[in-house]
Amino acid sequence: MNSIHPYLIFNGTCEKAFLFYQSVFGGEIPYMGKFKDMPPSDDPNCPPAEGDDAERVMHVSLPIGPHTILMGSDSTSQSGDVAFGNNFSVSINTESRAEADRLFNGLSAGGNVIMPMTNTFWGAYFGMFTDQFGIGWMVNFDEQPK
Repeated sequence: MNSIHPYLIFNGTCEKAFLFYQSVFGGEIPYMGKFKDMPPSDDPNCPPAEGDDAERVMHVSLPIGPHTILMGSDSTSQSGDVAFGNNFSVSINTESRAEADRLFNGLSAGGNVIMPMTNTFWGAYFGMFTDQFGIGWMVNFDEQPK
């Protein structure tokens, strides 16, 4: 079964926000990675993070129930600040690459692909887009489930 999780995007306050959410929901934050922790990329559109960007959160997750994970990250100077209304995405975790491709291709039709489906350094098959209605989506298939 596919699962859907809220993905919140902040302008440099992600770590503070998630520590607050953790204090309310309880539980453990299994991962909080910063942009400085990313391995170098050969992609010229993905330069290494510097200055304030390096200390911002690249990804964090906080399980808040048996089937729900609150996830988030910070914006960077390259992506630009987010504003209320464009500071979240719907993240779909699929059970297969084929299902990830089907959902990505179907939902992104008529929209704007931000990152095509690709293998990532964190071991997932992942892509991002804004659909034709302006909603941000992330599609993820974990090659080796966690």
